[in-house]
Amino acid sequence: MNTITRLWKMPSASPLLALAAYAAVMVLLLAVMVSSVSDVLDQRGDLAGANAMLDQLASRRPSAAAGPAGTAGSPTGSPFLEGATVTVAGAALLQRVAGAVTRRGGDVLSSQVDLNGTQSKAGFISIIASCELDQPALQELLYDLEAGMPFLYVDQLSVQAPASFAASGDGRLRVLLSVSGQWQGTK
Repeated sequence: MNTITRLWKMPSASPLLALAAYAAVMVLLLAVMVSSVSDVLDQRGDLAGANAMLDQLASRRPSAAAGPAGTAGSPTGSPFLEGATVTVAGAALLQRVAGAVTRRGGDVLSSQVDLNGTQSKAGFISIIASCELDQPALQELLYDLEAGMPFLYVDQLSVQAPASFAASGDGRLRVLLSVSGQWQGTK
């Protein structure tokens, strides 16, 4: 009991010690309060960001950073081959591939539309095209075919370089590619 009495009388014996202890407790409580309020504000900001992202995903609108509609780099048009019949859709696919080759400075040597291919039951139409083009244009051609609309898939690719290509790097590549796209049929 003697120790408790002495501790009880100590602050009254030294008012500066009592004032310092009181100030230390107040600073500690203030720090805890500021930290708690800061954590709540951070969580509120994170929640607002998550809600904004959820709204954007739910409505599938482009982000504001992407710029005006159509400039976000996404292709426009139908993802399926257009055409009233399977023959017209095959011709549209052939025209799309031939146009992509000629835009890259290449030449289409031969082409074949495969309406009854291995994937025909799934609604896919395939073509096989043989063409010649420069080496830098090959990557651009493949990107154009697979990134544009309608969705096209390069099923097979065979590239043959001329014999003089290894020594000089000049010459046109002979490319054989199989491209397919999906046709929905008549609506």
